[in-house]
Amino acid sequence: MPVQNSSIRQARKRFMTTATILAGLGAVAFASPLGANLAPAAFADTPIQPTSPNRTIPDFVTLVKQVKPAVVSITAMIRPDSSDGGDQGMQQMPFPFPFPFQMMPQQRQPVEARGSGFIVSSDGYVVTNNHVVKGATKVTATLEDGTTLQARVVGRDPKTDIALLKVNSTKKLPFVELGESDDVQPGEWVIAVGNPYGLGGTVTAGIISALGRDIGDGPYDNFFQVDAPINRGNSGGPLITQDGKVIGVNTAIFSPSGGSIGIGFAIPSDIVKTVVSQLQKTGHVTRGYLGVEAQIISQSMANALGLKPASPGAPPAGALVANVTPDSPASKAGIKAGDVITKLNGKTVETPHALAVKVAAITPGTDATITLLRNGSPKDVTVHVVNQSTASSASSAGAGSRGEKIGVSLAPLTSDMRQQLGLDHSVHGVVVSDVQPGSPADQAGLRPGDVIQAVGDQAVETPSATVTAVTAALKARHAVLLRVLRDGQSLFVAVSLDGSNTDNSTGPSFDDDGQ
Repeated sequence: MPVQNSSIRQARKRFMTTATILAGLGAVAFASPLGANLAPAAFADTPIQPTSPNRTIPDFVTLVKQVKPAVVSITAMIRPDSSDGGDQGMQQMPFPFPFPFQMMPQQRQPVEARGSGFIVSSDGYVVTNNHVVKGATKVTATLEDGTTLQARVVGRDPKTDIALLKVNSTKKLPFVELGESDDVQPGEWVIAVGNPYGLGGTVTAGIISALGRDIGDGPYDNFFQVDAPINRGNSGGPLITQDGKVIGVNTAIFSPSGGSIGIGFAIPSDIVKTVVSQLQKTGHVTRGYLGVEAQIISQSMANALGLKPASPGAPPAGALVANVTPDSPASKAGIKAGDVITKLNGKTVETPHALAVKVAAITPGTDATITLLRNGSPKDVTVHVVNQSTASSASSAGAGSRGEKIGVSLAPLTSDMRQQLGLDHSVHGVVVSDVQPGSPADQAGLRPGDVIQAVGDQAVETPSATVTAVTAALKARHAVLLRVLRDGQSLFVAVSLDGSNTDNSTGPSFDDDGQ
């Protein structure tokens, strides 16, 4: 049985993941219901009078005793040539403090990274962050009693920064249960348990500060913001409510100094459930695809479209369809540019980002109902959602003469993608949307969010052009040189099919990534 509580990236944002990396002589740190009746029905001429009962600060002693045995400390040996591993899940965000890793010895040697995780089944499945174990050659998990177990990476999902591990034990292990994050409300008490700075079993407490935070880390950001102190090394640890359920995975902090200032971020458990279930079954994640490019509706757009707010003064809600991909599910369903998508399967769509998150969560091969406004009139359409990874013409780059793949998925550099990556319209290229673990591209150091601008000396602006150029290069010499834009810096990455990617050098442009 799960453990229960019986007592009842203008300037770019500076975020960091919350895992700790140790190497050489020094430690290198990377960052890694109340309220049901609080709001009056209508505002009056008197101050708001909260009617919730007076409560003292909770006593977490019993809760902590019960859940701590299910929390583990993760140690990962990161290969020295890995441009992304250990605590570097948000490495595209600049760090505001100097890194001790610059004092590391020059010889190439494994880097020891530490993070956190938690057991979700008695047979040893462990949830952690992808950035804790990416690039790892060896992973171990240390239990509360000091027992160290070898861990195997079952699967990783870079887009949500979730990884699933499996440890082998001669006995059944204590585990915690993933709760319902949709039920979480701001102001709710939570505790964070983890391994900050290598201090395993550390417990901190706080409240949920806000919901639905998009910090620019990935296409499906939907973080809880919490004020429970989270530090470097907490990455992958659980965020737990008073009933002993895990409602989030601690992943990142906002900090000008490297330490906690009470602004942390956790991946909601409903996302974790979906990802972990797929990783456990297949080792990878599939996502739904609709085929629309949508934009935020400004107030002037809402006026021009004749959209009425949900309540007086409320901002416009919905996703304005700017473009529909030919032969996509949206196109086949009759969705057109100018339509305003307001609901998906009966649930309100507030923004284009919310639409992307909801569509991705739909199982490919199923039908979905989209409610939209066209010329001011509501309309329901049925869409057959397909697999995102195989939907577009840009699904997989680079077949060689024998059909080899370099292992990347590509996407157009749309206006929404430019906004996510902080790029203006002078930048051209295609976006790496996913990298297959263990592939030549992964070994060469390509990562989601990279913008491929040229293949060799040939500039590319569309996924199909990139596929063609990569294919030609691989047929000629089984290797390809890519010019990539990353964090505002241009660099070259060589991808080879013969296994020589470990010699790939990315140069000083990677300094703020810890390698």
